Amino acid sequence: MDHQLFHIEGLIEFTPRVFRDERGYFLETFSQKWFAPFGLQPAFVQDNQSVSGKGVLRGLHFQKPPHAQAKLVRVATGRALDVVVDLRKGSPTYGQHLTCLLDAVSHNQFYIPAGFAHGFVALEDNTTFLYKCTDYYAPATEGGILWNDPALGIDWGITEPLVSPKDEVLPLLQDFDSPF
Repeated sequence: MDHQLFHIEGLIEFTPRVFRDERGYFLETFSQKWFAPFGLQPAFVQDNQSVSGKGVLRGLHFQKPPHAQAKLVRVATGRALDVVVDLRKGSPTYGQHLTCLLDAVSHNQFYIPAGFAHGFVALEDNTTFLYKCTDYYAPATEGGILWNDPALGIDWGITEPLVSPKDEVLPLLQDFDSPF
């Protein structure tokens, strides 16, 4: 298992060892011990899966306390550009974003602590996106930030994404009062 830390504290990319032979491949898709070197013990309670066509953009979403979620995300098929925005009030990187390219060849995974808005854009048809979450879905605590907020300056890598009507009316970061 390899890992990469980023300039925004708390974000970790894991890339598992993949054992390939003429039959196919094998890999561990999750192990709690990956998190021990970072002093983390996330307790994942729910797994989610979405399938998206090329150009589908989902996000930027989060759940507010008391149901804030940390996530471990990956793709099983296809490729996705994963995007997070730091919404932690006291963080020196508040309002900054980071991208991580996830693909079904390297099988890399991205750990996102609570306090981040999260979204992704599918870069291939039939991109299967998997999420492990540390809290259950709680509609009353849903929130989001507008995916194309000019203040964030996110380069999603596509010009005309397919976005849900709900995601088109999320607030700008400047109009958002962070609960984190």
